[in-house]
Amino acid sequence: MTETKSLLTTPLKPESGARPRSAFLLAGGLAERLRPLSDRIPKCLAPIGDVPLLEIWLDLCAQHGVERALINVSRHAEQVEAFLERRKHPVNVRLVRENEPQGNAGTVRKNRDFVAEDQNFYILYTDNLTDASLTRLAECHGRHGAPLTMGLFHTPAPKASGIVQMCEDGLITAFEEKPESPRSDLANAGIYVARQALFDVIPDAGPIVDFGRDVFPALVGRMYGGVIEEYLMDIGNPAALTLAAAQWADRKATLMQGEADL
Repeated sequence: MTETKSLLTTPLKPESGARPRSAFLLAGGLAERLRPLSDRIPKCLAPIGDVPLLEIWLDLCAQHGVERALINVSRHAEQVEAFLERRKHPVNVRLVRENEPQGNAGTVRKNRDFVAEDQNFYILYTDNLTDASLTRLAECHGRHGAPLTMGLFHTPAPKASGIVQMCEDGLITAFEEKPESPRSDLANAGIYVARQALFDVIPDAGPIVDFGRDVFPALVGRMYGGVIEEYLMDIGNPAALTLAAAQWADRKATLMQGEADL
């Protein structure tokens, strides 16, 4: 695989007043790969040790200056409501119930009003576990005027991911969802910073609209990428969830020890 320089390693100067304050935390879908756990609880409340995944996401958002989040849920919405009522948090949450599947891009399109006053905003897939620097990706986004910046990671299984090719300056020149013959190992991390111009690219046709299938191919040559160096893992199935929980505990212990040694 060819090495690609990350925009996130370059000194960045974000545009004035452009820091994202709002985020879509996408938690819809039936989570069929996570069964039988998802038959009992929503995937966004999957436990990482004794901490629900959604709590980790809300903490991450708060850490990086997010003030408002929209969370969509398809199953077990009452459990998410109860979780939010119990938990006091600086992030103001709007919970949206979806009785019919919308697709990830469909949810963003349908709730455009939520970010109507935002120059930039985050779109985050909550079936990932990560401590990625949202701020650094937002700074990366501030270097250009394109509709979207995509967080990327080097995947060991490129056939199972949305794969990009990227220029030295971060411009994404190719995108293919789950390619049979991958030309790169740079994969879509499900972490984006977007501008209002993104809504011009999300199609209105069809009840289910997906970013990987319906939006990103149309943005090739008009979106940028930045490689995330922090921990990131898809917890979409029980085995991955178990592994991620163990790795997360080890990572947190290592980080805490490093802080104690300073």
